[in-house]
Amino acid sequence: MANPAAMMEAKRKDPGYRPVSERLNDYAAVERQLYDDDVRIQSSRCMACGTPFCHAYGCPLANVIPEFNDCARRGEWREGLEILLSTNNFPEFTGRICPAPCEAACVDGIYDDPVTIRQIELFLIGKGFLNGYITPTPPKRRTEKKVAVIGSGPAGLAVADTLNKAGCLVTVFESNQHPGGILRYGIPDFKLEKWVVERRVALMRNEGVLFETGVTVGEDLSYRFLKQRFDALCMACGAGAPRDLKIPGRELQGVHFAMDYLIQQNCRNSGEIITPAEKIHAAGKKVLVIGGGDTGSDCVGTALRQGAKEVWQFEILPEPPVERPASSPWPVWPQILRTTHAHKEGGKRRWAVMTQEFLGRRGMVTGVECVEVDWKQGKDGRLTGPVEKAGTRFRQDSDLVVLAMGFTAPTPNRIVDDLGIQINERGHIQADHWGMTSVEGIFAAGDMALGQSLVVKAIADGRRTARGIMKFLGEKKSI
Repeated sequence: MANPAAMMEAKRKDPGYRPVSERLNDYAAVERQLYDDDVRIQSSRCMACGTPFCHAYGCPLANVIPEFNDCARRGEWREGLEILLSTNNFPEFTGRICPAPCEAACVDGIYDDPVTIRQIELFLIGKGFLNGYITPTPPKRRTEKKVAVIGSGPAGLAVADTLNKAGCLVTVFESNQHPGGILRYGIPDFKLEKWVVERRVALMRNEGVLFETGVTVGEDLSYRFLKQRFDALCMACGAGAPRDLKIPGRELQGVHFAMDYLIQQNCRNSGEIITPAEKIHAAGKKVLVIGGGDTGSDCVGTALRQGAKEVWQFEILPEPPVERPASSPWPVWPQILRTTHAHKEGGKRRWAVMTQEFLGRRGMVTGVECVEVDWKQGKDGRLTGPVEKAGTRFRQDSDLVVLAMGFTAPTPNRIVDDLGIQINERGHIQADHWGMTSVEGIFAAGDMALGQSLVVKAIADGRRTARGIMKFLGEKKSI
């Protein structure tokens, strides 16, 4: 920290977005990036706290943030990148899509704006690829231990990358046409362009990781087949069972789950074929997105790019406050109103609304019947409700309804059922501290065990599970 007053003298600077009129006409990344001088100034705002809450409390990966910030301040990009990569396998992903819990825990944020940690992280990894700091580095020595990873989302990739660096022979099985899981298929290109994912997968391939795509483990390949060829198996298939809205009219055509909708557009962008019978498209339609989270926002942005006539997003919870409330004090993640780029592109939001019935004609959805609800806050700060408000029933015309209310359980997998792998009370795979399931030699990582969570948490859990697999391989001969 060269200048202790930098936090007060230099204001936070975010890169901003491309103009709405421009970005609505494509699926390219909407967020801009900071330049060298900007990054040096922004990183100088870091106070190198004696207790860095950003690192110790905020970041699930425990990124060594003050240290790489100081390197960035001095323009020592390579050294900063090495520090970052020591804890984070994929800064190019987290730097683009992480909500930055590290910034919510930044000490600067108590009285002023926090440091732009996410942008500094993204800048460092960008410098790494641009300047050739990142090149394929296969392990110098192999252990000859073979591990199968099922699923190539952020957790699966983290498991594979960590084990490969430790010398294991890793094969990743993916049911889709391309690796990447939710990074490739669930997150829109305007937040994470797919060349970013492809670049990382290519690097991992060059370092020795094998990717087998178009393979559904449990159907195309049995557990017996895998057991004969691998010393350990890690399941990282995500939490793909969506939360449904089982109200009258649910059977109407035109009501779809968010992931089905988002995946289709990502497939279109990459040239994968969508049959006319499967087509979900918002062009010229009145669209309603039910669910107020990030996935719902992604659906809003996608619908606007597809040429929707109008787009609404309904959330059953009340509108959060603009400022950090007393119920979520620093350094915890603040429950505040978050307005994404999609909301600034033409989407409209409405809070404290409960959907009670899907309305339709000739088998097609034409609208929804809704009512406003009240919420009260208990003594513990938790919300109680919802309670219908008398006289507030209304109809919302919609000919495309997208359900974006989160996920309840992992995607069904035959191996889990056939082996009787233990499931916890929340419907997710039960795993111990090292990621081991109730069946010896089978591990679970990411959302499959954690439940629906952040990409950064999935990567952290993948790294932890990889260490558990290495511990197991050091103690056991095979599964």
